[in-house]
Amino acid sequence: MPERVVITGLGVVSGIGVGVAEFTEGLRAGRNAVVPITAFDTSGFDHANGCEVTAFDPAGWITRLPAEALGRASAFAVAAAVMAVADAGLDAGDLRGRRGCVTIGTADGEAQDLDRLAAQSVDGGVRAVDPELAARAGTYRLSAAIAWELGLPDVEPLTVATACSAGNYAIGDGFDAIRIGDADYALVGGADAICRRSFASFYRLGIMAPDRCRPFDADRRGILSAEGAGVLLLESLTSARARGAPIYAEVLGYGLNCDARHATAPDQDSIQACMELALRDAGVRPEEVDLVAAHGTGTKANDLTEVRAIREVYGAKPPPVVSLKSMLGHTMGASAALSAIACAIAITEGFIPPTVNHRRTDPECEIDCVPNRAVGADLRIVQNNGFAFSGNNAIVLLARCGETP
Repeated sequence: MPERVVITGLGVVSGIGVGVAEFTEGLRAGRNAVVPITAFDTSGFDHANGCEVTAFDPAGWITRLPAEALGRASAFAVAAAVMAVADAGLDAGDLRGRRGCVTIGTADGEAQDLDRLAAQSVDGGVRAVDPELAARAGTYRLSAAIAWELGLPDVEPLTVATACSAGNYAIGDGFDAIRIGDADYALVGGADAICRRSFASFYRLGIMAPDRCRPFDADRRGILSAEGAGVLLLESLTSARARGAPIYAEVLGYGLNCDARHATAPDQDSIQACMELALRDAGVRPEEVDLVAAHGTGTKANDLTEVRAIREVYGAKPPPVVSLKSMLGHTMGASAALSAIACAIAITEGFIPPTVNHRRTDPECEIDCVPNRAVGADLRIVQNNGFAFSGNNAIVLLARCGETP
């Protein structure tokens, strides 16, 4: 029989809190992380708000690797992984000698460093390029640096560049590795740092909100750039029980597919099919799902398409549908992982995080988005949606441990 896979450790770097305790408090309070962007020169943009991580010192978490060896996204990923290991009641020594899987998703990798390298290019040539900057710009470092920091030689470090759904791809990868016996544990999630390239791209598309992200709201104007990392420690239920580890949630299954139609426009039929794949893999019926953590970007196209797909799967009265991006902003490759962590916390703590900044629900978005205030709830099974440009869809099902179909 395949192993059952559970979440025993969480690591969070986000604009609403660093670490599980702060993040949980931020979710309950409906905290908003919006600040003027300082990561790059925003001259020339009419508006440039985002959700930066302002209270984070990597030195508090990263001790083996020199600070100059890591870009900002890699530092987020490594710190979140170290937190997840500690949160699981383990240390690096407990993991050494065991087969591991380290999979981190991203959209932009070390794009901040790439922006700086581009600034060192003059008239098509290169002048005074910083070799350390060039060396750390590789996207592979987001996963490899975790193995380096924790001293884990028996792992497969993999970086998944499937953009805004990449965190769910990473969770699926670790889930498979454990359930078929290829790994004893997995550190999985996503990381990204705010960068000019990504911000300018969304701004030119006309989907960068001027002030707040308002998913499902009649007056929504789009996304807000954000940054951070979320890493989950997965292990088998057998392993967790043997060491008496507290369990946040069980991973029941996941679904992946590709719209294969358009680079940026979401496809309702494909999203619906991905939900059905995930439910089937998890062995869950739609009526058993208590909450959907939506991709919920706050754009006109995404919100409406996603809601319509949800209603096709769940009928006229779907479970509550919330968007964490209303609080966190769009953390790109970290978004699905941070949302999965929020789902695990919600299951454990018994509440639904709100969709904040909400004023008036779009009549075409016929859902309960739990506006502005968290509510208590007995959550057994939760669906976590992640969608990305190029039509990369990834959905994960989590459950309170013991709530298997």
